Amino acid sequence: MFVGRNNEIEKLKLLFQKKTSSLVVCRGRRRIGKSTLIQNFGKTATVFIEFQGIAPGKRIDKKVQLEAFSSQLSRQTKLPKVGLQDWDQAFSLLAGIITKEKTVVLFDEISWMAKGSPTFSAVLKAAWDMELKKHPDLILVLCGSVSSWIDKNILFNTGFVGRVSLTLNIKELSLPYCKLFWGNRINKVSDFEKLKILALTGGVPKYLEEISPRQSAEENIRRFCFDKDGLLFLEFERIFNV
Repeated sequence: MFVGRNNEIEKLKLLFQKKTSSLVVCRGRRRIGKSTLIQNFGKTATVFIEFQGIAPGKRIDKKVQLEAFSSQLSRQTKLPKVGLQDWDQAFSLLAGIITKEKTVVLFDEISWMAKGSPTFSAVLKAAWDMELKKHPDLILVLCGSVSSWIDKNILFNTGFVGRVSLTLNIKELSLPYCKLFWGNRINKVSDFEKLKILALTGGVPKYLEEISPRQSAEENIRRFCFDKDGLLFLEFERIFNV
């Protein structure tokens, strides 16, 4: 379910009215809907290509991230999968397939992509300056949940000064949009029942999607928080483990 991001979508659409390419930073906590926002915006473009970093692990290094990048590029284009030696080669390969059509490219969980590559942001900056930004109909979105990495390596990195066209800080949904997750039972559930659920889930879309409109607030809360298989039972550990 995609609701409540009209302001962000409009800001992104305005970038296509420019005569130059755009570099966008999209950040916010996990589960807040960053990827979903950009994926939906991507539907307004002629071409949408999405890359996602591989979650950190003991054997996840630069080589694994580059292999994933190559596989994801191959699946979404006519290019065969190729062995990539470094990020400079990867970004150059990407730049080579971008055409004169409205194109949105998403680098999702960019801090994961950079795992094992201390020069990742510097190489990306060079690729943007020398190749990617030469495509006037390109919007490149750098997306991630680790705000500290984005601050250090992109927003407060002197190499990217003057290059970022738009920064989106994705927040919780407002109350009117939260209520829409009760679907056709929106008027059959009391405001007090909704309030109890919203006190737990806030305006986080992923949590709101898991609401069972036919269950009471107590039943939903019990299922979310006190069932060992529940969505929120180990949520703190999951979020702060990476």
